Amino acid sequence: MARGKKHSPEQVVNLLRQIEVSVANGKTTSLACKEGGITDQTYYRWRKEYGGLQVDQARRLKELEQENAKLKRIVANLSLEKLVLKDIAEGKF
Repeated sequence: MARGKKHSPEQVVNLLRQIEVSVANGKTTSLACKEGGITDQTYYRWRKEYGGLQVDQARRLKELEQENAKLKRIVANLSLEKLVLKDIAEGKF
């Protein structure tokens, strides 16, 4: 798998399930991850973030994270504009 390749939340959840099934059938986690095309580190990171989620829940999680980041940027911009307007109103140029 190419470095930096993006997986959709649905793909991540499905891949985690495949690896869990392989491990349950007696394969080692490292071997199951290699067959899935990811590293052990990626598997454990994904399991921490997506563990126990259904496909639709994972998709919604990513949407909410993106929306939250957008709202944080908006608040930061508005706070900066407020400070600039405040300085202008007080006569500080």
